[in-house]
This record gives sequence, C-alpha cells and structure tokens, in this order.
Amino acid sequence: MTLRKFQATEIFDGRTLLPNHVLISDSEGTVIDLIPAEQAGESVEVMKGTLMPGFINAHCHLELSHLKDVIPPHTGLIEFLCSVVTKRGFNPAVIQEKIRLAEQEMYQNGIVGVGDIGNTADTAAVKKQSRIYWQNFTEVLSFTDEKAEASCLHFEGVVHELKKALANSPLPHRTNLVPHAPYSISPKSFEWINQATAGEVISMHNQEHPAEDHLYQTGKSEYLRLFKIFGIEQSPFPVTGKSALRSVLPYFNRNQTILLVHNTSTSEEDIAWAEQYAKENGLTLYWCLCINANRYIENKTPPIEALMKHGCRIVLGTDSYSSNWQLSIAKELQTIHNHFPLIPKETLLQWATSSSANALRWEETLGSFQKGKKPGIVLLSENWETSTRLL
Repeated sequence: MTLRKFQATEIFDGRTLLPNHVLISDSEGTVIDLIPAEQAGESVEVMKGTLMPGFINAHCHLELSHLKDVIPPHTGLIEFLCSVVTKRGFNPAVIQEKIRLAEQEMYQNGIVGVGDIGNTADTAAVKKQSRIYWQNFTEVLSFTDEKAEASCLHFEGVVHELKKALANSPLPHRTNLVPHAPYSISPKSFEWINQATAGEVISMHNQEHPAEDHLYQTGKSEYLRLFKIFGIEQSPFPVTGKSALRSVLPYFNRNQTILLVHNTSTSEEDIAWAEQYAKENGLTLYWCLCINANRYIENKTPPIEALMKHGCRIVLGTDSYSSNWQLSIAKELQTIHNHFPLIPKETLLQWATSSSANALRWEETLGSFQKGKKPGIVLLSENWETSTRLL
C-alpha cells in the first residue's frame, strides 16, 4: 500500500487545530493515522496553510449555474427573485456546460459533499459521474391550497426522475422533497411535505427579507410583485400576526432535520423560539449561512452572533452562481472571518466540515480525519483566500 504523509502549518482534524502533526493516508485519501510530527519518519510532504477534511457545501443551486454574471449584485431580494423566475430560454447545451464547470470548480477547491437544490433533472448527467456526495433537495413551489396536490405530485415526479438517473452512480446520493420558502408554500402543501419527509433531512429558505414576515403579519408585502408574475393578485397565505418562521415551522412534527437557509432577517427572538420549538417537537435545526450570497443580493450579513449566543448548530453554503461570485467555501469562511473576526478559527472550520457532515448525515464518511474515513484532504491557504483538494 502506497502511503502519503502530509504536514502543514497546522492540521484541523474536524474538531481541533493541531500544530506539529502529520496526516497519513493511502493513495486514495483514506485516513490511516494522524500522529505527532516527530513520529512520522521520512517522505513527509510539507506545506504552508491549514490541512483539513474536505468542505461540505450545505446549500447550493447547481442547476442555476448558467446564471453566472446574469443578475447584477445588490438588486435587492425581491428584484432578484423576479429576475430568476423570468430568465428563461437558455440553450440546454449551455446549461449543461455551466453545470459541468461549476461541479468541476467545487471538486477542485475541496468541496466533497453538497446539499443541492434540484427542482429539475438538469444536473443528473453531471452528478451521475461526480466524485462529490449529493443530497438533492427538490423544492416544492405551491402558492395555493387548490394546486397543492398537483404541485406536490409534480415535484415528487422530479424526485423519482433524479433517483432513477442517479441509481447507478459511483457514490450514494439521496433525493427528497422539501419546502422552498414560507412565501411560496400553502398550508396544504406544508402538510403534504411534512407527511412525506418523516425522519428526513430537509431544507427551507428562511427570512431572507423583512417582507417575508410582513406577508404573515399583515398580508401586505413586497412579495406581491413576485406573486403577480404567477397571476396571483393578493397574498394567498393566512395572516397569522406572527413572523414567517413562527407561522410555518409548526407544520413540521415528524422528526425531521431542517436546514434553515439564509436567515438574514431572523430576529434573536425568533431564533430562541425556533430552538425551543424544535427541542419540544422532536426536530433538529441547523442554520445555514450563505454570507457571500447575502452580500451579493442585499449587501447584508446574517445574525451570526445571535445564532452563536443561543448555541445554534451552524453550517455553511454558497447558494448559486445567480447570487455569488464563486462556489467556494474558503471564500465563505474568509468573508465571515472579515466581518466577525472574533469567531475562533476552529469554530468556523467546524461549520464547514464536521457540523455540515452531521447535518447531511455523512458523518460516517466525511467531515473529520478519523481512521478509516475518506473525507477528502484539502489545503486552506494562510490568508483564507484559496483552497486546494490534494486527495
């Protein structure tokens, strides 16, 4: 068996930063050992930076890769959403090539697993050959109860199509239904999804804009601009007088693990309430940060300090090329570090590796340098600027 020995400025094992250690793996990247440097012997590959397990991108939209540089930064969320749903007519060959290039970019910069939104089967051909683990989230969009059954059945068809296309992939992939967002799912649709996802990992875009809360508090909201594109003249959602999160999280009660994505307008009160609700109702919450997408769309940052204050489980994502300059978890880490310099480096790296592996239930294979795992081996540069996959 051919061994590789890696030493860097420091090694992050998925939990702790270790100076003066050497990682030993086989030629395919399976972890053999992690030992003090003085015990490693000869033929050690020495480099600068942080050696760490592969990144997990907990939220992406690979199928939107053809929208790179199409929607300008800082449009604001409502204008951004209107642009996304009306940008159509792209050549299918162009869509496939952009998907291929985006998958290749993520692999090369050290992303080993992705929680990916797949509302079509456009990504299936690339994923079937991919060396990345994929958790596919097929988002239901169903604005009214009248169309709930038809919409859910349509997206169940997409789930079936993706599962069939990926059945013989070299890596095991998972695909299931999820809700898109509180502003796009009717009550009956939420109930359908709850019944269909018992015990599963699901995601939901959450409170990306104050208008999301306004929708449930008053029925008046900037989202009416988006609804009109779909021929809906007034809010189809119940007025609860509560925030969006408090209005929709109670639809779930079947032991789901839920990734709440973006959260840029989530209040500390809602964070505390959601954590308590989850604890009392058998749910597991993870809060997914996509800070560069938040900067791209609205030039905002998520409430990271409030999430940390309440002991929330945090994971990281890139969102899509429609809303980001690159698909790089290293760049997400760099931006968070620049805006929140007091967060310990170990904590940030945990969010990008072991925490995300736990969230997407890949902890047996990915997320840490435990013996026998094949988590990917990545070098993060000293300035957080770049990351390179070594194995």
